[in-house]
Amino acid sequence: MLKNALLNQRYAVFVLAMLALAASLAGGLAYSGWLLVPAVIAGALVLLGVHDMRQHKHSILRNYPVIGHLRFLMESIRPEIRQYIIESDHDEVPFSRQDRALVYRRAKGDEDKLPFGTSENVYGSGYAWLTHSAAPTAIVDTDFRVRIGGPACRHPYEASIYNISAMSFGSLSANAILALNTGARKGGFAHDTGEGSISRYHRQGGGDLIFQVASGYFGCRNEDGSFSPERFAELAADPQIKMIEIKLSQGAKPGHGGMLPASKISPEIAEARGIAMGVDCISPVAHSTFSTPTGLMQFVGELRELSGGKPVGLKLCIGHRREFMSMVKAMLNTGIVPDFIVVDGAEGGTGAAPVEFANRVGMPMLEGLTFVHNTLRGAGIRDQVRIGAAGKIVSAFDIARTLALGADWCNAARGFMFAIGCIQAQSCHTNRCPVGIATQDQRRQSAIDVGDKSDRVARFHRNTMHALGEIAGAAGLSHPSDFMPYHFMFRQKDNEFLDGNEAFPYLPEGFLLGGKEFPELADWYSRWDRASSDSFAPPEIPHGPFQTRRTARAMVGVA
Repeated sequence: MLKNALLNQRYAVFVLAMLALAASLAGGLAYSGWLLVPAVIAGALVLLGVHDMRQHKHSILRNYPVIGHLRFLMESIRPEIRQYIIESDHDEVPFSRQDRALVYRRAKGDEDKLPFGTSENVYGSGYAWLTHSAAPTAIVDTDFRVRIGGPACRHPYEASIYNISAMSFGSLSANAILALNTGARKGGFAHDTGEGSISRYHRQGGGDLIFQVASGYFGCRNEDGSFSPERFAELAADPQIKMIEIKLSQGAKPGHGGMLPASKISPEIAEARGIAMGVDCISPVAHSTFSTPTGLMQFVGELRELSGGKPVGLKLCIGHRREFMSMVKAMLNTGIVPDFIVVDGAEGGTGAAPVEFANRVGMPMLEGLTFVHNTLRGAGIRDQVRIGAAGKIVSAFDIARTLALGADWCNAARGFMFAIGCIQAQSCHTNRCPVGIATQDQRRQSAIDVGDKSDRVARFHRNTMHALGEIAGAAGLSHPSDFMPYHFMFRQKDNEFLDGNEAFPYLPEGFLLGGKEFPELADWYSRWDRASSDSFAPPEIPHGPFQTRRTARAMVGVA
């Protein structure tokens, strides 16, 4: 029987542990007490094997007692094995090793040059490049700024062209928030609070803030969770707050709410959010203050007045394109135009999200940005609205390309997390972040040296702006805001590439307002006609057979 058990691979390790226990006990009693040490180890393995065979939770442990735990151990360290041993320089999971290394080097002030040529597949589909000039320029001042504030704004903000995107206190630790905000102050750029409102650590850092107003109205809510104009006005009067951002959706999980369990709410989080201890904190899926595009614009106007005329804007990930057109129609009908719109890409997100949302919900940043930019152009109000963009923007090339496709400035969340030491362990939602960034564990977050990390944040920003100045100069420009689509080429297939004007064209100013003079824009006209400033709901839901554009063109050709 013992021989059969040993030959049966499923129980071999368990049986060997029993044999080792018996041999160690016998040897310990007969020869030396030191042999009782391995007996204790073998005994622990035997007890573990007995427990494995009696438990009903894991089938693999019942069939493979003791040795089955090796499977769970390997699974638990799989991300680390992949990241440190298997991953290539260009595997994006979600950021490549090359991107992370670039941020680390610039944050530390190390050499960021690349020897021996590119390792990119320059002939592969998806590759993009900048078209440089034969008459390059030298840009000395790389403190690039953009003025945010439309005609109705009384206190416009001179923002950096690169800022810290929304990350809440609660999702991030106190030391992480303090390091980021202190770095923003040292570097002269802005820090978005995220929906978790303004904490004492934001105030201690002293950096410029973009106050985000989300569906939970944290920091400016009544006890029932509704919006409080009085509390908002009091908070928005703080001179540290430079802009107000109404969050409609975020790239990580557009259309998805959230809950912070009562067990995770500390007194500091409760203080910042204006919520009670001992009660689950709910972030609703939608705002309760408005339900129509017109209502949204009226809310924009209300916040602008309550804040004393500070810039007020929207943040969203594009979903139904008609719904954004409905917002633009509401801007035209009410005369209330946001000072800015931040386009968040579906590829973005420091917040944990269900896999389906993270992978399959929302429009990627480049397409979303192009759509927002061209819709505002088509409505004739692009000059009144500044556009920010976020979604895996960590290098000067990322910024330049985003500006060329219609953005006025860029935001980054994970890039600045790398600057304070994030190693992309992807354990942000577990409260066990190995470097103390995405956790509320006091011991873990104490590993963050605020002084050193804030210097890295400022240095990463400064070195990235310097690189942006160099790449703009290589294109023969005097400022990154002069980038246009034609400055870039995009390879669509292995042997085919398009000029940026072809891949991401700027559509004619005011084309949505006049007659339908551009037949090739029929889809835009159709969607614009179906958009309404009075409702986000579609006017009709198509059923039954329909003609695709390709079929319709073929039929016209036949006729």
